[in-house]
Amino acid sequence: MKRILQCLVILFSIISCKETYKSRASIKISIEKFKMDGTSIRAIAILNDSSAVYVGSIGDIGVVSETGKITEIQNISTDTIVPHFRSLALNKNAVFALSIGNPALLYKVENNKITIVYKEFDKKVFYDSMRFFDKLNGIAMGDPTDNCLSIIITNDGGNTWEKVTCKNLPKIEKGEAAFAASNTNIAIVGKNAWIATGGLKSRVFHTADMGLTWNVYETPIIQGKSTTGIYTIDFYNETQGIICGGDYTDKFGETANKALTFDGGKTWKLVSEGTLPNYVSCVQYIPKTKGKEIMAVSTNGIFYSKNSGRNWEKVSDEGFYSIRFASSAIAWLSGNEVIAKMILK
Repeated sequence: MKRILQCLVILFSIISCKETYKSRASIKISIEKFKMDGTSIRAIAILNDSSAVYVGSIGDIGVVSETGKITEIQNISTDTIVPHFRSLALNKNAVFALSIGNPALLYKVENNKITIVYKEFDKKVFYDSMRFFDKLNGIAMGDPTDNCLSIIITNDGGNTWEKVTCKNLPKIEKGEAAFAASNTNIAIVGKNAWIATGGLKSRVFHTADMGLTWNVYETPIIQGKSTTGIYTIDFYNETQGIICGGDYTDKFGETANKALTFDGGKTWKLVSEGTLPNYVSCVQYIPKTKGKEIMAVSTNGIFYSKNSGRNWEKVSDEGFYSIRFASSAIAWLSGNEVIAKMILK
């Protein structure tokens, strides 16, 4: 019996060591920027270790390599409409780009063939973000055209999309919408998706079954104006997540703009009130850091947290809209007329 207990103690010690992660005390970064004339880029996605996909404001969809070489899939126009893309998603086979404004146009790009797989005409239509759960199931969200968020889903790999009716969604509050700031209004872990809103009301919507049923939760993030609220959301696992935002008309104001959850989004607690970063357009957990290391970006600069978002330090004055990680040491950033590769040390 004593022998068994000793073995169990050793086993649990090994498991604890494996689960323990010590954050980097600080980081140094180097950024290589690639000029992208004439386009504003708010949506990027990691293609592989050495390249990223982007979509831009002039109907442009392309791939950028680590050397800065741009392979443009195409500059798209449809019936004289040049789509302004702010939503991008990848599955195993294709790239999907969704435009803002009326009409909403969702393009599928596969083997250099471009197909419109969804159209929506409405004076209120404005899509903000898009993600895939897996190779078959995807979701996109946008501002309300009725008394609920606009949510479209696919379960056939993106070949067809269907809008969820308002009877199957929580009702929106007056003045509640979203910000198409960085294609990070949606966070996904497994079959879970969390959607962040902003404006006069700023909440988090949650589905645990890929969009079939929904709950909605209050947040303490600054709200009450059309420019305030959550701009970005990310989850490390099914329970731990972070929301950030602020007010883009007061980017240096000391606002309640960062909050954490450890119960799957049901409750949120403000952190780092009145301290940097005062405005965030994109926040992302750094891979393989056990939910401890996080980076946030905005036009105010690049920021790093080593303790799950409770405290932050500014690591660069360079301004960007969005960030995505290829690994714990490599990230891609995008902004106005720029894409950049960042190395973390």
